[in-house]
Amino acid sequence: MNLKDIHNVFFIGIGGIGMSALALYFKHVGKTVVGYDKVESPITKELQKNGISVHFEDDLNLIPESFKSKENTLIVYTPAVPETHSQHQYFRENGFEIKKRAEVLGIITKDTFCLAVAGTHGKTTTSCILAHLLNECGMPITAFLGGISENFNSNFLLEGTEYSVVEADEFDRSFLHLSPDVACITSMDADHLDIYGDSEELKKTFGDFSKKIKPGGILFVKNGLPLEGMTFGIEDDSDYRIENIKIEHGTYIFDLISPKGRLEKTRFNQPGRHNLLNGLVAFAMAVHAGCPLHRLAGALETFKGVERRFSYQIKEAGLVFIDDYAHHPTEINAVFDAVSEMYPSEEVTAVFQPHLFSRTQDFADDFARSLEKFTVVLLLDIYPAREEPIAGVTSEWLLEKIKNPNKKLVDKSNLIHELKKTKTKILVTMGAGDIGLEVPKIKEELAYAS
Repeated sequence: MNLKDIHNVFFIGIGGIGMSALALYFKHVGKTVVGYDKVESPITKELQKNGISVHFEDDLNLIPESFKSKENTLIVYTPAVPETHSQHQYFRENGFEIKKRAEVLGIITKDTFCLAVAGTHGKTTTSCILAHLLNECGMPITAFLGGISENFNSNFLLEGTEYSVVEADEFDRSFLHLSPDVACITSMDADHLDIYGDSEELKKTFGDFSKKIKPGGILFVKNGLPLEGMTFGIEDDSDYRIENIKIEHGTYIFDLISPKGRLEKTRFNQPGRHNLLNGLVAFAMAVHAGCPLHRLAGALETFKGVERRFSYQIKEAGLVFIDDYAHHPTEINAVFDAVSEMYPSEEVTAVFQPHLFSRTQDFADDFARSLEKFTVVLLLDIYPAREEPIAGVTSEWLLEKIKNPNKKLVDKSNLIHELKKTKTKILVTMGAGDIGLEVPKIKEELAYAS
């Protein structure tokens, strides 16, 4: 497929964070972009502000006439939208060029110097840090991000086409469509077992991804992962490593050791050791893209963060409210560790919305152990996303496994009322479903109440 021959791009599921970044790219390079999504959201509103037409009904009459010519129209879809979707069926039955988001990303980036971030955790934060570092160094980059960077106020950046930054998503083996020059793997914890079956198959596929790196390219792996590459870690023997960590007023200060030299008293403002690792590997990748060390040190300090990644909503003396996308036990543990490190003597209320019936079933005991460490646990119903219910897999079932007397199943409509009754100073909301839409309401009500 030659993208130069494409005039129209139709997105099925345009409101997804990765899909919307691609939609913005095609709009910026002069294509006519139209898309469908199930519900209106801040993302779809932003797309509309950028001149992209979005509709919310699965109606064939809403497909523009100009998009019914298959010779110059590309259809991009996400597996989150079922194939029973009538617009999807129309395009498929009429022989249109139909590609998954990951395939299109691979086509766009194959002729660039591609930097790809892989791993079951940390992809979005790492890729946002990396895009920020490269941008601060004046590199001509295009970045497709899986979250809203607070430096760019967007999930998309177009400052040139020589370099590209992408998330290499393991879901549905999507990352095998990429051919990066520089890549990293941050983690390989079991996840997406509905796709892979078991953790060994997942690890094997990460190995397959490592072989997609272009000849002469480089792979960075977190120290301890069973893959060959340059290593990164904290207080160990990694090629890139962090030592002498201190915390001052919520900021990490540390020494950064690399094969290119040592940077002392480097500063980074994102809480959590997992974020230190994300920043470290982004730094390493930027070095190998040609950025000078002294500029990277300053750029690390000015990284503001990513929406819904340990994102402070309220940070006052009497109340701290943090929102995070954590939807896997390992990520919940990372949030707990970060909160405990920053606020070691405080009680913490955790609100969690499980994401997917299959993930809840696969990791129920691990979820319970992760959540029960918080002082108070408020559990919402499972967010189904693309799935049908699984018999017996409910939030009530998960709640029973949590060995903490201060736990409760809460309906989303009653959440703010419950939060106002809690006396803990620290509040954390977590989940990958629609809990993010509740965050502004919670912030407004709690800020008003305090």
